[in-house]
Amino acid sequence: MRKAIVSLLGVLAMSLTSMAGAQPAAPACEGAEHRAFDFWLGEWNVHVAGGKLAGTNSIKREIGGCVLHERYDTGRGYSGESFNIYDAPRKLWHQTWVDSSGLLLVLEGGLREGRMVLEGQTTGGDGKVTRHRISWTPQADGSVRQLWESTGPSGEWTVAFDGRYTRR
Repeated sequence: MRKAIVSLLGVLAMSLTSMAGAQPAAPACEGAEHRAFDFWLGEWNVHVAGGKLAGTNSIKREIGGCVLHERYDTGRGYSGESFNIYDAPRKLWHQTWVDSSGLLLVLEGGLREGRMVLEGQTTGGDGKVTRHRISWTPQADGSVRQLWESTGPSGEWTVAFDGRYTRR
């Protein structure tokens, strides 16, 4: 029995020694596709048409650099957060948005002509499905335009939100 314990300890010691010399794994989310939404990172004031402040937004890279975590607040009782990640096996971006009104919005998509475009749908209490399309477009001055469109009663696209992000 004593020989078995000594042998087991020897194997364990060799395993730990080889693990200590092992190279750390490369970061999982370092590819260009994982950085396609980096233009949105930062601390922002969000304005609507006419320059009125709609709220503030903070977008940070978290969870090993794999997730863009958004925190939005109007300062008037409405707030929300989103988690954004590049889904490498499916080759698309995914966003899960939740807010203080109880909304859960799941969007997916990717880059289209220099804009991040994510789409999804919600189902109302009456069973009616509303489609959503949100695009973020980096501007030459460093700002970002966010355009949120939803389908109306006849299925036509209408603007739900049109905002401009400027760095704080």
